[in-house]
Amino acid sequence: MTHEFPRISRRIAAIAESATLKVDAKAKALQAAGRPVISFAAGEPDFATPEHIVEAAVAAARDPRNHRYTPASGLPELREAIAAKTLRDSGLEVSPAQVVVTNGGKQAVYESFATLLDPGDEVLVPTPFWTTYPEVIKLAGGVPVEVFAGSDQDYLVTLEQLEAARTGRTKVLLFVSPSNPTGAVYSPEQTSAIGEWALEHGLWVITDEIYQNLTYDGVTALSIVAAVPELADRTILVNGVAKTYAMTGWRVGWMVGPADAIKAAGNLQSHLSSNVSNVSQRAAIVALAGPQDSVELMRQAFDRRRRAIVAGLNAIDGIRCPTPQGAFYVYPDVTGLLGRDWGGVTPASSLELADLILDQAEVAAVPGEAFGPSGYLRFSYALGDDALAEGVSRLQRLFA
Repeated sequence: MTHEFPRISRRIAAIAESATLKVDAKAKALQAAGRPVISFAAGEPDFATPEHIVEAAVAAARDPRNHRYTPASGLPELREAIAAKTLRDSGLEVSPAQVVVTNGGKQAVYESFATLLDPGDEVLVPTPFWTTYPEVIKLAGGVPVEVFAGSDQDYLVTLEQLEAARTGRTKVLLFVSPSNPTGAVYSPEQTSAIGEWALEHGLWVITDEIYQNLTYDGVTALSIVAAVPELADRTILVNGVAKTYAMTGWRVGWMVGPADAIKAAGNLQSHLSSNVSNVSQRAAIVALAGPQDSVELMRQAFDRRRRAIVAGLNAIDGIRCPTPQGAFYVYPDVTGLLGRDWGGVTPASSLELADLILDQAEVAAVPGEAFGPSGYLRFSYALGDDALAEGVSRLQRLFA
């Protein structure tokens, strides 16, 4: 008798589609159909990649040496530039051999968990979380353990919450500051305390620092390895050029960490994808090592938009929107809008509220269910000033 196999592996079938990409795709489809949808869904700067970076890519495309395979872990020159950037911004001195260049930050996140986790290992995941984290943890055989902090805590988990969630199976702490989806930034004191706690209990830390250069109000996102240098031997830093340099489509990220973990991740990547596009890697070298003026101009624009959207959303009765200190997202608590009639619809969850907003105001936002509990919406303010103002005005009219 022939065994009946499932058509799709159970492991892959259990993966949920990226909610942020799903909402953004729906918004773009409606726009293509002629609907005047304003999308706050995608975490993607609206700016063009700075011209000097683009020119470096054009020159690289014409250079035959970039038409061939290169080392799977990255071009030596880029690994050197990443090591220099890590020292400059994260306060950690590493050798280029402690770097793996990946196809975007998302691949770096996946490879980090795949390198560290065995089946049943637990990962503490501060919540709200980026939608991809739990999926890749499960794909690696791990168990995500959500540790929730709401708007009353400015979305920052406490040491006491982390300790209460720790068990004998806890191997990894995920630490994200600034956060996607909330924009929350841990203070130096909070970062130090959490780092010391992780060190005391022998935990690994995976710290996603992709938004570290996008902070406001004089706030600095202190790296956990700068706060607790002794933790460097058990920490993998994940980063990339996508957000800071408006290079989401170029697909260049990286992992930095202890030599044994990085060697193992490099072995994985040698079979998974081999080298990242050489043209993109050459562009990333110029992004990291070249002038940073355009980065500051983009940061200032995000800051202006941040203040505008926080003020606009907080003017709506039923919305509580903390002021984020980093990234380019706001994460308002919208529980005050639930259970009320809006144009004949009474939403009971933020998922239903997001659908109502898209249908009635033609504004796309991502519901809180994508990042943890219901009752919240994520708005990216990485879109033009005029579109942002019009989108907020539509919401104010809808919920007047």
